[in-house]
Amino acid sequence: MAQAATNLATQAPKESFADLLAESLGTGDSLEGTVVKGRVVAIENDMVLIDVGLKSEGRVALKEFAGPGNQAPELKVGDTVEVYLERFEDKNGEAMLSREKAKREEAWTQLEKAFNDQQRVAGVIFGRVKGGFTVDLNGAVAFLPGSQVDIRPVRDISPLLGTPQPFQILKMDRSRGNIVVSRRAVLEESRAEARSELVANLKEGQVLQGVVKNITDYGAFVDLGGVDGLLHVTDIAWRRINHPSEALQIGQTVTVQVIRFNPETQRISLGMKQLEADPWEGVEAKYPVGAKFKGRVTNITDYGAFVELEPGIEGLVHVSEMSWTKKNVHPGKIVSTSQEVEVMVLDVDPQKRRISLGLKQCLENPWESFVDKFPAGTELEGEVKNITEFGLFVGLPGDIDGMVHMSDIDWNKSGEEAIAEYKKGDRVRVKVLDVDVEKERISLGIKQLSNDPFESAAAGLRKGEVVTCTVTAVNENGIEVAVGDGYTGFIRKADLARERSEQRPDRFAVGEKVDAKVTQVDRATRRISLSVKAREMEEEKQAMAEFGSSDSGASLGDILGAALRRKQKEGDE
Repeated sequence: MAQAATNLATQAPKESFADLLAESLGTGDSLEGTVVKGRVVAIENDMVLIDVGLKSEGRVALKEFAGPGNQAPELKVGDTVEVYLERFEDKNGEAMLSREKAKREEAWTQLEKAFNDQQRVAGVIFGRVKGGFTVDLNGAVAFLPGSQVDIRPVRDISPLLGTPQPFQILKMDRSRGNIVVSRRAVLEESRAEARSELVANLKEGQVLQGVVKNITDYGAFVDLGGVDGLLHVTDIAWRRINHPSEALQIGQTVTVQVIRFNPETQRISLGMKQLEADPWEGVEAKYPVGAKFKGRVTNITDYGAFVELEPGIEGLVHVSEMSWTKKNVHPGKIVSTSQEVEVMVLDVDPQKRRISLGLKQCLENPWESFVDKFPAGTELEGEVKNITEFGLFVGLPGDIDGMVHMSDIDWNKSGEEAIAEYKKGDRVRVKVLDVDVEKERISLGIKQLSNDPFESAAAGLRKGEVVTCTVTAVNENGIEVAVGDGYTGFIRKADLARERSEQRPDRFAVGEKVDAKVTQVDRATRRISLSVKAREMEEEKQAMAEFGSSDSGASLGDILGAALRRKQKEGDE
């Protein structure tokens, strides 16, 4: 019995010691695979010796204590650190510890909580991988897709490397060790908050700073910090800008003014030129009508060219005011873009912001020069430039044209006949008849180079004179005849004979000689009117006066017969 008591006594303390040891050190099953606290005993080269309360210390690589973004570790002897116990002993009898796994375990616990609570987490972008970047989330490595870096594509991510930033966890799988984060989600959320605050306080006339986000043909979209506004191309500057890229570039910070804001549609119209002085104020005093200025051609259209007089002030030179002589020519053949030209102010309309300019007014007027050098009556020689149905255009000195009307080509021929004798390129001699400087017209004549033969012919004709003429044409209304040297005369049907029955044009033949009395000489129409009837009546009157009247017993036939016989006798003699 004593022996039994002795055995019992010796066993009791032994069990108590084992319990105490287990309580103090734990067992392999309970400590391995967990995070334990330890004290830094020594730092030797690139290794850290840590005492975690086991029978032997463990070694951990110094680099595992590096800060976020691989920053140099701040560690000294005596510091308490948490490490992950992988095994009690390795082949060297030391505890196998890991600082990285400890940080990862701690981080995963915190990240899971943040993920479930949809909270942001802090992290540092420290590397680039295929399709994105790696992020250190306080020990846990996460993947940041390239599309989730920013709201807009980022060309250079180097400014973001090594800088602590907030991220949103999109997906995580602890069993596989996968975490996907987004920086863009955080920015969009912040942007939405800023947008709401900005829109709530936005008002017309407000001056803001923004960043050019996108450029189109009609303007630029400016990010005002969560909300975009449109800066139209016409509101960028007072001067003419053909494309926004001439004055802006993507990413540029600009100062703008809110011109219009629609709270319902949240459309914001912005302006930059509104922050500058309006150059159109006092424009009438700066650019009086009739004054000449130098400017630069900024734009050329089908109807003219725009000339910049100063930044923000442009005037239009209409195509009709570009050249004295070049008509129906595209403005691009007279001036070129960026060319410096001298112009005259023709009209100013401040309300419509329009200035009409003239280019040709600064050059010598060739019409004024022509009339000074070649007054009416001057004879010149020129080339037939063009032929129309109403006349000839002849090139004259000063690079201008004059016109010979069809009625001024030939004294005797019709206009159509006279025009047919000319062709382009013919050299002709002309006389200046008239110069209209205001209408820019010069009237020329070819027939005026010689005297009008009609005048000499008409001078030998007297009204009431009986002449012998030749029938040249027969028509329903009468007959045309040649008088004298071939000038045209006309005998109306009613003047063809005294007797109505004889007043028939068809009883005359072309080439037949006819005696007729001149009744009218019209110099304006160059026509001679004649009458056979008037001649016959004149002859009858003379015969009755000479041979008696019917009242004396003589018949009209006797009287006329006697007169005819006498006339025949005179002709025979």
